[in-house]
Amino acid sequence: MKYGRLVLISLSTLTALVLGGSMALAHHSATATYIHGKSVKIEGTLKELIWRNPHSFIKVEAPDEKGEMQIWIIEGAAPGQLAEQGLTTNRLRPGDHVILTGQPGRIAEDHRLLLETVERPSDGFKWKGPAAQQ
Repeated sequence: MKYGRLVLISLSTLTALVLGGSMALAHHSATATYIHGKSVKIEGTLKELIWRNPHSFIKVEAPDEKGEMQIWIIEGAAPGQLAEQGLTTNRLRPGDHVILTGQPGRIAEDHRLLLETVERPSDGFKWKGPAAQQ
């Protein structure tokens, strides 16, 4: 009986450690994905806003460094954090002409940025996020 209880407690502990450890590894570090200290500017058409936790995304069609049109994926904070900083779903709409800056992804072919700033020239809207201040 004591041996069975010891095995059960050991297996439960091991399961908790394995699951807890894998969940901790599931969230990435921004510096592992993006090049800190470097900024890229893109100008194009906003295609889609994805406002969800834990990160929001903005898809923009804009030329790459070769002039070829690409869909860029710009990663931002959680919707609540962006809203606290003044960037909400009613501020930007698909079809808007936008200028964004962000820290580039480590894999250039992925066309990813970590959101720093957003501008919409049509009405002068400007937003600067925490990543721009680092």
